[in-house]
Amino acid sequence: MPDRRFGAEPEDTSFGSASAERALLLLQPVLRDQGLSLGLAYAQDASACPAGPGERELAATMGPVRRRDFLAGRLAARRALAEPGRPEAEILRDGRRPRFPAGRVGSISHSGGLAVALAAPAGRFHAVGCDLELRELPLNTAHIVLGPDERTWTDSTPDPLAARRLLAAFSAKEAAFKAFGGLLPESPPATLLAIGIRPVPGGFRAWTAGQVVDVQVRPAGPGVFSWAVTPVVRRPNWSATPWR
Repeated sequence: MPDRRFGAEPEDTSFGSASAERALLLLQPVLRDQGLSLGLAYAQDASACPAGPGERELAATMGPVRRRDFLAGRLAARRALAEPGRPEAEILRDGRRPRFPAGRVGSISHSGGLAVALAAPAGRFHAVGCDLELRELPLNTAHIVLGPDERTWTDSTPDPLAARRLLAAFSAKEAAFKAFGGLLPESPPATLLAIGIRPVPGGFRAWTAGQVVDVQVRPAGPGVFSWAVTPVVRRPNWSATPWR
């Protein structure tokens, strides 16, 4: 995954996280209707601890801030995965992508001390990507996120609106980056600039390497939340269809 912080200092865990949590909870029925389960966790949650030796080993290699976010993200993912009678499982990783239990796909994000995760059945989706952003990006970072044609969205817009557009585009590309990483594990996009986007109602359409996903973007407190899915397309069984 590309470096998302652009050298920013560790996040204030109180920055807009409560209002973002409320917005995400209000979004839960929409996500559920799309086949997605939502999980949330705060970094200071006492339950945000390793679920087993694998997570403990991973966490031990991280600095305090990264370890805090990692454990909150895993707790959010377990809450998204929670089903009656299903034991909690460690969520390790493949490279930098979280490895969800067999039969499930998902994605994790965190910002401002709040972690969010989406999970879904692997029989329904190839991959899921989500991204939470509670801080605006400096406009001088637009060249890291947007291609030359895409930068016209911010270059010709007054600063406050330009910053919001940049944040929405950045979050959409992050969500698409994660979805494409699950869909194209052998050749994922290397950077956000390898992903093209254009606005569509409710978000953006994103593409890379001949693959296309729609990314939905919604306000979340002072920031935005984005998610993308790559559905499993079931082809008709023509041999089972009688001729008439």
